Amino acid sequence: MVDGATQAASVSSRHGSAQTHHTLRALSYAKLHLQRSALRLAAYLLIAYLVLKLIPTLEQALSSLEHVSWPWVLGALLLETVSEMGFVVSWGAIVDPESLLTAEGRGERMDARVAWAQLGGGTLVPGGSYGGLGVGAWILHRLGMPTKLIAEREFNLSFLNTAVDGLALIAFGLGLAAGVLPGPRNLLLTLLPAAVAAAAIVAALLVARRAVTDAEHKPVKHARVAGAITTLSEAVNDTRRLLFPRGGRRAVLGALVYLLFDLLVLWSAFVAIHAQPVPGIPLVVMAYIVGALGGSIPLPAGIGTIGGMLGVFILYGVGHNAALAAVLLYQAIGLLVPLAGGGIAYAILRRDLGRIPTHASENSG
Repeated sequence: MVDGATQAASVSSRHGSAQTHHTLRALSYAKLHLQRSALRLAAYLLIAYLVLKLIPTLEQALSSLEHVSWPWVLGALLLETVSEMGFVVSWGAIVDPESLLTAEGRGERMDARVAWAQLGGGTLVPGGSYGGLGVGAWILHRLGMPTKLIAEREFNLSFLNTAVDGLALIAFGLGLAAGVLPGPRNLLLTLLPAAVAAAAIVAALLVARRAVTDAEHKPVKHARVAGAITTLSEAVNDTRRLLFPRGGRRAVLGALVYLLFDLLVLWSAFVAIHAQPVPGIPLVVMAYIVGALGGSIPLPAGIGTIGGMLGVFILYGVGHNAALAAVLLYQAIGLLVPLAGGGIAYAILRRDLGRIPTHASENSG
């Protein structure tokens, strides 16, 4: 009996030590990425300043940033904070609906803190908006969530945000093309993007439906292709289910807040630099969503997003100096808020996780 108790205590001790080791590694990983993000943010601001300073044709853009309206900048920071909170809400509803992260005394808001750490660690990581997924996945894995479950839920979250963007692009593109909304009516810049987004959504739905049928009646020939189709099918079906349950409504609401308030940040950036005229909301929506496709290009500091949005704004007739100044200001705000929120989340995570009693400490008592 004594030997059995000793063996059980030894196993429990090893389990507690392993848990503590994984927790410390997760915190160390988050801290490393936050430090790198801070350094890269400083480098981004320096490079942006030098580019504007050294290229004569961009002097007006630099002047706009030097005479920026600080009340509007502060308002944009608040809007960006609300936007990121929308992401956090969606993240918790999709990635951790069972509140697995709050187990073992980790705290009631552990999901929100890990989500903020993912946002902060993902800023300026090569890979655009997908860079943060790796940071969040690593932290979740170290906190005990199975890798397969992490991949599925992070993909579902990304798919939901993409679907919301696509639906917004369809609505505003059709509205501009039909003249219902104020702005350019060039069909190549309004109807075409809306049609492409609609075709992509329809294709995703058809692939998902076909995947279910094929899984029931046909053998798998190409494992990788079948795996990708299955993943897409599951994401589509999961997104459908999100529209009805209570937690699903919370995820969709979070995704809408994430998009809407980020759009308002970009519009506010034009007001802050005293752009004349300030682009209308419909135009901002189109440039934001179409231009943000550049964010998927594996470039650090959101350079792909900057180039994409700038190009689309110029195509829509916005002056290049005003567009550049506004997009640079928007991008700086979009990097600063997640970095600050991620840093605060990391500090709280380190405090809370450090209080968790391990099996080792319990047994030693």
